[in-house]
Amino acid sequence: MGFFDFKSKATDTQVTQHDAPSEDTIDGGSLHYTADAGGNTTVPTYQEASGAPVEVVSPLGYEAGFITLIFMNVSKMVGTGIFSTPSSVFEGAGSIGLGLFYWVIGFAVASSMLSVYLEFASYFPSRSGSEAVYLEQAYPRPRYFFPTVFAVQTVVFSFSSSNAIVLANYLFQLGGSEPTAWQSKGVALASYTVAVLAVSFNTKWSLQLSNAIGWIKLITLIFIAIAGLVVLGGNVSSIADPTAHFRNAFEGTGDATVYGATNSLINVMFSYQGYENAFNLVNEVKNPIKTLKWSGPASLITTGILYMLANIAYVAAASKEEIIESDVNVASLFFLKVFGGGGASRALNFLICVSAFGNLLVVLIGQSRMLRECGRQGVLPFTRFWTSTRPFGTPLGPYWLKWALTALMILAPPAGDAFNFVVDLGVYPQSMFNFFLAIGLLFTRKHRKRLDIPRTEWHAWTVVVYFAILANLYLLVAPWYPPSTGATGGDVSFWYGTYVVVGISLIGFCGVYYFVYMKILPHFGGYKFRQTILTGPSGEASHKMVKVPNDEIAKWDEEHDAAGRLRRRANANKSDQAEGA
Repeated sequence: MGFFDFKSKATDTQVTQHDAPSEDTIDGGSLHYTADAGGNTTVPTYQEASGAPVEVVSPLGYEAGFITLIFMNVSKMVGTGIFSTPSSVFEGAGSIGLGLFYWVIGFAVASSMLSVYLEFASYFPSRSGSEAVYLEQAYPRPRYFFPTVFAVQTVVFSFSSSNAIVLANYLFQLGGSEPTAWQSKGVALASYTVAVLAVSFNTKWSLQLSNAIGWIKLITLIFIAIAGLVVLGGNVSSIADPTAHFRNAFEGTGDATVYGATNSLINVMFSYQGYENAFNLVNEVKNPIKTLKWSGPASLITTGILYMLANIAYVAAASKEEIIESDVNVASLFFLKVFGGGGASRALNFLICVSAFGNLLVVLIGQSRMLRECGRQGVLPFTRFWTSTRPFGTPLGPYWLKWALTALMILAPPAGDAFNFVVDLGVYPQSMFNFFLAIGLLFTRKHRKRLDIPRTEWHAWTVVVYFAILANLYLLVAPWYPPSTGATGGDVSFWYGTYVVVGISLIGFCGVYYFVYMKILPHFGGYKFRQTILTGPSGEASHKMVKVPNDEIAKWDEEHDAAGRLRRRANANKSDQAEGA
């Protein structure tokens, strides 16, 4: 059941008609707002009525606390990026100094977007799903356009193949063997299957497992940082000149191209993706704004400092040429240089494997909530598939959809290009939605001010919002600039702009999908879509789109408020009719 279930009728008896007095809807002209408080906070969520209903009691429980939120972010950021992308960052930058500076720029961009997310979360403290909610509310018109486009895009891009592939590479590195392409793919798929099974049966224990691995991630990165400082101090005999790169740090900068600089920044942003992951669990957090405004910055600042120290460690232990040639195994190169090929090096490689596995877990947990929220909006078919938490109190539908798409993306692309292509393809649509999200925050402020909705406790500096807009605009425009070595001279063996075109085409497809089903088919079918509320046996609440014939629209709108709930007057009439009978 859902948006595209054309067997649904306005009289579908599976839909629970929620009763609500009309005064619960705030009239904002063409927009209508509701105010509902979830069980996680006393602060009401004021939202445009077309948005998914607030779940007063979270069917996923309230297991996410301060430490969990920190590690939801840290474990997604510290996945495989910092252990694999520095080689491409330094290659694109042309020099060590500029490459390190890109990590600072990436931190600044991530910080600006974190402020945007925090302000949105303060507006909607009882809605999980981050961007799915914030875009829905920032762009309520055309009705259901952004929810539909984002939902379909989220489903299409619901894969974690790049991290699974890097995990497989490190597992083979740990075993001291060189895998074939299909051996690497097989181990990547097996690893991801184990991750899905680990989160499928219990929400509390899946969060506890991700927290435990989060501590291992932090300890591993701290160890690399300390080891790097030891190397830099000249205390490792196997490293002849650890400060060589810092005496002329910007040598080679003149060789950098626009394409190389952009590719470097994209790889840095891939490593920082995850600063927003905790916002996917907002409705599972008690006092979410108070918790997030401390856990969010703490996780990003900690990660940013450790990223810089890890990069310094890499360049202190190896030459720029060795780092570039290491491809996605930079950390292994560092361990080999510092500890040799003995047990210490293998043990540290094992810790990186654990770290990469933890990244798969937290991405599964976070994105499953986002997919579930897309399902709750009613714009995807088979609503119960997305929203149900039975039988284990976990979102099994989103988990196993992600497994299927990840398996496809592991097995389908050519092995040599898979990692870089998937990294680029993942960052570009994210930059596009971040661009709209930052602009949408300005729109949301305007709507709330016009309706005199109280100001919340977090308000991003406007200059920071504009910086986020410009940074993401750069990440959207610059990738079109070709590499100096020709159309096939990028970081993949085919045309350099393939990921840009694929990303835009998929989002364009989502837009066509919306107009066909929301506009064209209803026009020729003689009906319009209206929403009502579907409740599940475990307290799940979601919108359900129903087809209302054009000649019944006036009656429907008279009996239902903008959120799809029965008006009090309609309920009273039904009671009178029952008594008269």
